[in-house]
Amino acid sequence: MTARTVGRTFARLQLVQIDSVNVLVRSHFLPFYSRLGNYDRDILQRMSGSQPRRMLEYWAHEASFIRPEHYRDLLLWQKRAWVGASRMDPGLRNDVAARILAVLASSRPMTASELTARIGHVEDRQAENWGWNWNAVKRVLEHLFEEGLVSAASRTAQFERRYTLTSKVLPHLAAAASDGDAVAALRRLTDAAAQAHGIGSVRCFADYFRTPVKATALAVQHLVEHGRLEPVTVAGWERKVFRHVDSVLPRQATGRALLSPFDSLVFERRRLFELFGFHYRIEIYTPEPKRRYGYYVLPFLLRDRMVARVDLKADRAAGRLLVRSAFAEPDAPPDTAGRTRG
Repeated sequence: MTARTVGRTFARLQLVQIDSVNVLVRSHFLPFYSRLGNYDRDILQRMSGSQPRRMLEYWAHEASFIRPEHYRDLLLWQKRAWVGASRMDPGLRNDVAARILAVLASSRPMTASELTARIGHVEDRQAENWGWNWNAVKRVLEHLFEEGLVSAASRTAQFERRYTLTSKVLPHLAAAASDGDAVAALRRLTDAAAQAHGIGSVRCFADYFRTPVKATALAVQHLVEHGRLEPVTVAGWERKVFRHVDSVLPRQATGRALLSPFDSLVFERRRLFELFGFHYRIEIYTPEPKRRYGYYVLPFLLRDRMVARVDLKADRAAGRLLVRSAFAEPDAPPDTAGRTRG
């Protein structure tokens, strides 16, 4: 599997969600395996961690790898108020930010703990719930990340961000987005979301990059008027549905794949139910006695149907893959079990 093949898949997806849960494997590795089969995961490391970058971390559908061309557009629309930074004393926050930016301007990329040591910041450990008990350096770093002043240059083996100035990650792109055209930016993001979906509703497209529904509806209207989207009818859908002009209807459905709980195909649960009749929720945060299917359950796609769900866990010490539970859907075809094993 070549880097070009992986890159083409990412270009179709537009984004891949990142999550720290590592029960099976880091979630951003799974969408590529589901679509391509076995591939060299180092390709993703190179795409996201070396120049010229073809993947960049930022907030989209939660924390995600995005295409660099979407970065400035997302800066205009992803406004997440970091409570941890906002609760800090303004003087402390500004002082820590200035010291962080000064260090990163003249150093290699560094983790939050490395930066804490470099600037000599010391504080008592907090016992509060907000901010995951981050110290001031980490809270300020996340605020600078959201503002677009710092970015993730790469990740450590423990999945910690290595921060650096955004100007070093994207040297050709000014980080500040305050002078950008927000309306045009949302149209581009909506067009990209529609390309990734093929067909979908306004809510589907808004959910992809987590943009406001009402503003996205105006962007959809614009794209319809300019021939990028066209209204279509989908059996079972009562809301308005739109098809992107670049979408292609395959001659037959040949899919056979386990999907990450964070796969873009299952982002929007209502769409998943309307297309496949498949009700799905991730039960990580559900107390164990109340779980129906398991802790880390992956939907199983067979051709054009969701036919099963499987709770998987990697036993890394023993080198085994554990199937903790498996459930076929009531209308699953007779060959589901064999297809799953295959």
